[in-house]
Amino acid sequence: MTTRVFSNLMPRESLKRMIESYPKLGLSHLPTPLEKMDNLSRQLGVNLLIKRDDQTGLAFGGNKARKLDFIMADVQQKKADCIVTWAGAQSNWCRQTVAAAQKLGIKTVLVLFKKKGIPADNDGNLLLSEILGADIRLVDLEAGKSFMEMRDIKPILDGVVEGEIKAGRKPYVAPIGGSLLEGSMESPLGALAYVSAVLELEAQAQALGVRIDYVLHATGSGSTQAGLMTGALISAPDMRIVGISVSEDRETVIRYVENISNHVLAECGISRAIERESIIVFDQYIGAGYGVLDEKTTHAIRLVAGTEGILLDPVYTGKAMAGLIDLVGKGYFERGSNVVFLHSGGTPALFPYRNQLAVETH
Repeated sequence: MTTRVFSNLMPRESLKRMIESYPKLGLSHLPTPLEKMDNLSRQLGVNLLIKRDDQTGLAFGGNKARKLDFIMADVQQKKADCIVTWAGAQSNWCRQTVAAAQKLGIKTVLVLFKKKGIPADNDGNLLLSEILGADIRLVDLEAGKSFMEMRDIKPILDGVVEGEIKAGRKPYVAPIGGSLLEGSMESPLGALAYVSAVLELEAQAQALGVRIDYVLHATGSGSTQAGLMTGALISAPDMRIVGISVSEDRETVIRYVENISNHVLAECGISRAIERESIIVFDQYIGAGYGVLDEKTTHAIRLVAGTEGILLDPVYTGKAMAGLIDLVGKGYFERGSNVVFLHSGGTPALFPYRNQLAVETH
């Protein structure tokens, strides 16, 4: 495997000390559980475990809490009194960002983009962000543009930031996903949080007597995947990270992951670039687009709920599980492999999709 070239570039303890040298605020409940999914494993015929990053505790939990531990410490160090960030209308990132900011007494301005097919009612994450006290700006996203691309939303964002400065505030511009070196971010802090998560996962697997062969997760901004990949490349080079894209095409996501991963490696003092061929992304499970619920995703949500009593969401984890189920059926995972599904949270988004989910019961 091409990933072996990275093994032993940094001793595990050195990597751990390096990550621990970054200030963080302890906003998330860690370590999150690693659980076996025995019922679903028997049904699908593969050894499945689930990493419960939906249980990080901050405002219903989710993978963003790990990232915000580092990011909010950076906000404090830079003496910002306002955070400006953006995403889609039902954003998990925005919901957890405003929760973290409120704990620190910092204002949050959310620029939330409405897109055809995505519920924008005052429900789910949007409702929670409003209850948490965010200053919300709902904006229609122009056709052909993506809120993942800074160039597409920069004029809108610049106007919001300028308004906050004129009001006498010092804004911190937090890029979507928390790792791209854009806005106020000078280090890939969100991805570094998931380098740390790999070390946590390895320790838990060792305690269970399990060797992890694959970690599969929903990938959007590439931040979580970049952290998992670089953590695995340095510390567990036989662990393969599989991203199921929920929004962008494969080449775009690979570009995001490659960019962030190389910044993480540089942060670790490693001069090599990531092997592009080692970035695994599947984009055939996006369906009709980001946030658009389809039959396979609905089936995956109901299957996991009915076998394991675990709730997934329609935007991220449901699509990732639909991808996992399909890949198992196609024989992608070798017989006897141990596959960890990273549950990145997002269950508040179930509620805006209630009508589409309910239709499947009839």
